[in-house]
Amino acid sequence: MDSVIQILRRRGLLEAVTNPALEEISAQRQLTVYAGFDPSSDSLQAGNYVTIMALRHFQRCGHRVIALVGGATGLIGDPSGKTSERKFLTEEEVAANAEGIRENLSRFLDFNHPTAPARLVDNSSWMKDYPLIAFLRDVGKHFRMGSLLSKESVKLRLESEAGMSFAEFTYPLLQAYDFLRLYDEAGCVLQIGGSDQWGNITAGIDLIRRLRNVEVYGLTIPLVCDSSGRKFGKSEGNAVYLDQNKTSCYEFYQFFYRTADADVGRYLRIFTMLPEEEIAALETALKERPESREAARRLAEETTRDVHGEEGLRAAVRTSAALFGETMAGLKAGDLLKVFADAPSAELPLSEVVGRTVVDVAAGAGLCASRSEARRLAQAGGLYLNNRKVESIETVIAGSDLIDGRLLVLRSGRKNHRLIKVR
Repeated sequence: MDSVIQILRRRGLLEAVTNPALEEISAQRQLTVYAGFDPSSDSLQAGNYVTIMALRHFQRCGHRVIALVGGATGLIGDPSGKTSERKFLTEEEVAANAEGIRENLSRFLDFNHPTAPARLVDNSSWMKDYPLIAFLRDVGKHFRMGSLLSKESVKLRLESEAGMSFAEFTYPLLQAYDFLRLYDEAGCVLQIGGSDQWGNITAGIDLIRRLRNVEVYGLTIPLVCDSSGRKFGKSEGNAVYLDQNKTSCYEFYQFFYRTADADVGRYLRIFTMLPEEEIAALETALKERPESREAARRLAEETTRDVHGEEGLRAAVRTSAALFGETMAGLKAGDLLKVFADAPSAELPLSEVVGRTVVDVAAGAGLCASRSEARRLAQAGGLYLNNRKVESIETVIAGSDLIDGRLLVLRSGRKNHRLIKVR
């Protein structure tokens, strides 16, 4: 059986390890490994999904995994990869964000595994009552200024106009102590994280070597970018969240479905648990039948099911079908409001919708500039009510046409939608 390191390498989830011996060690015995998640928001993003997948591979290979929520470190903010200091969050904000992240993580890790159950911890449980003087004596004395100043994240910030505050400068000490604490309490010998975490990870390794005289390890995951070099997880400047209240199931599905052909195979390896032979078959289909979008559809289905469950996937597929001209049967008003959040809309009283012709409503809602234009559109077969072609200019809207009793969707041509909100 392949070691977890071999699997991560093959799936594009391995950038560097602090000791090459980790590959053999991980194949010989059960390890305890942890990754930290920063509660800067009340939901993890698609970029965090990469680290979650790495933890899942460790657990599937029989290793114990710990997901750490930074309830304490989130009050400072990790400066790694940042060009300026982040705005400080209040304790209440961090606590609320940490709760959201705990919910996210609970969907992906197996906390009832018979031999390797996952654990979820919050570093505020050990940092909140740690006196400053004691921390400086216990932890701070083992760090040297030269080593801290040589870290890439520190050098870049010190050379910038923004500089770096003392609070940010001490961040590696806090994360290093997390590693030490988990080593003492849970026998954790491996920390994993994104490529920008190398300095923080090695700080913990050095601290444990000094205080416990043992070697522990670090592993970094490459920063995932698309084929154009854009950082994964950014869609037109907006983050893609794992919480459907921030990014709907439909939007999440479409984000992955829109993956460029050049990225699909790589993303299937990173973001799904599909076997290699199945991914290879999808890549072959992509080359032979690129117009079918089979590989991208499978990527969207697997990731959406994983993050939002079967019901979330069904809702995303129904909504996608409705938006692109198929039936709207089974859709709820909430689904439509999310789908058409950025589309033109109009609000009309019930008396101006039910019992009126579609032509009248199309003009009243602004889909068409006038009733005569709406009539010509309907006569040409280009006017649609809830994705059904309007067959006659005399077609009257009934109460049963309203979705959840309050919404209608009018469309001209293939893409010009107008959402009608009925008062």
